[in-house]
Amino acid sequence: MYFKREELEKFRSLKGPLIDVRSPSEYYKGHMPNSINIPLFDNDERSIIGKIYKNNGKEKAIKEGLIFTEKKIENLLKNLFECINTYKSETKEVDKNKLTIKIYCARGGMRSKSISWLLEKFRLNTVTLDGGYKSYRKYTLNSFSKKWNIVLIGGKTGCGKTRLLKSLEKYNYQTIDLEGFACHRGSTFGGLGMGEQPTNENFENKISEKLRKFSDKDYIFVEAESANIGKCKIPYDFFIQMKSSLRIEIIRSESNRLDELISTYSIFSKKELTECVLRIKKRLGPQRTKIGIDSINKEKWDMVCKSVLEYYDKCYEFEKIGKKNIRLLDLTDKEYDENVLDLIKNTLLISSKRN
Repeated sequence: MYFKREELEKFRSLKGPLIDVRSPSEYYKGHMPNSINIPLFDNDERSIIGKIYKNNGKEKAIKEGLIFTEKKIENLLKNLFECINTYKSETKEVDKNKLTIKIYCARGGMRSKSISWLLEKFRLNTVTLDGGYKSYRKYTLNSFSKKWNIVLIGGKTGCGKTRLLKSLEKYNYQTIDLEGFACHRGSTFGGLGMGEQPTNENFENKISEKLRKFSDKDYIFVEAESANIGKCKIPYDFFIQMKSSLRIEIIRSESNRLDELISTYSIFSKKELTECVLRIKKRLGPQRTKIGIDSINKEKWDMVCKSVLEYYDKCYEFEKIGKKNIRLLDLTDKEYDENVLDLIKNTLLISSKRN
């Protein structure tokens, strides 16, 4: 399949709902962000048709597909029109002639074309994605090898790196919140309050979508992370660029860091926090584990965080990413506001002069 980025960009730019007609299992593994799954076949039906295609050929597979579709055509149309009407309601768009229903399947074949044909019978504008989700994934993976102007935000646990990234984004800097996309903060406490982690494909798709909106000439601020964030893995080509990027190392006092950790984690239940401490009890050691659990039960949050900080500070010394090109920035007792952003700009200016 020949991949054309301009065709994908044209498809995405059209105004209208984005519909993924693949099976639920295909959609779960990975899909285009903001798409709605309205499967032509469920998981079992897709498996049956695939076996027929392999053993008996395309014609018999199509006939079996038509039998499946005939039984649920009414419900399929209901779901399609609900999706279209929801889009109209949310975007205040009521003129169907101004909408283009964007449809894709695995390779831009029978499934997407069948749904497109069906909707066109109701005089709706439709378009299918040439190459389907496969072409989108090729675009996604290609985006990570492009040369990006990455700046890492580093610092020990509790420095408020994520909060700083959000401040940068608020003032229209290019940022990627890898932990936000991964629904994990990277530590044993990382999954608390973050929801279910996405599949690795969907994690990659989210990063690529953000990169698509960025200029490669401007800085992109990313938190310094290890290759894995929970069960999600940072795309290899992008991570290689991160490893050699400029790193701004945030310095905060222990008091600042404790305040940050307490405000982040004290809202969770004692049971959840205790389970997190027990997951690293071998690495914490019996004494720190006992102090941590006792402090949780007594709601002595500063003692909980202190016992964990001792462990993570030691781990931090082995963290290597971006350490060949570091600029220290002391933000002790400073608010993460527009004034701090000026300090970051000055740090980058000094770095560019040195280089």
